[in-house]
Amino acid sequence: MANNKELDILLVEDNPGDVALITQALAETDIHPVLHRVADGIEAMQFLRRQAPFENAIKPAIIILDINLPKKSGQDVLAEIKSDPVLALIPVIVFSSSDSPEDVSACYALYANCYIVKPRDLPGMTETIRSLVNFWLKTVKLPAESESFTGGANK
Repeated sequence: MANNKELDILLVEDNPGDVALITQALAETDIHPVLHRVADGIEAMQFLRRQAPFENAIKPAIIILDINLPKKSGQDVLAEIKSDPVLALIPVIVFSSSDSPEDVSACYALYANCYIVKPRDLPGMTETIRSLVNFWLKTVKLPAESESFTGGANK
């Protein structure tokens, strides 16, 4: 396994059905990261900045981000993450039902680390999540956890 001390994932997803599929698919992998879930873009930034009600939030190893979110779009969240020097090194995996070339291009232009179109069934979701976990949490070397991580709390 890659030398990744923390195996925490922040899932930014508003659809309970997708959350259930992703949770079940993660349970079927051979490693079991801690999944933290927020349901909209505002909560995502509060979590990452350790603002109420997420004062004790951890820095996730990766972020799985839907782009179709209430309150603040996933693209706005992505732009905010990648423009914050404290958060920018966290890999952001865009996980969307959209296969629109415009959405894909826009997310890569905002420095998404990858863009995955969501499978719509459990077998497809399980295989995709297994691949995602194997690559991002087992194969690659992620940036070391910074002892001074504040999640941009002063912003």
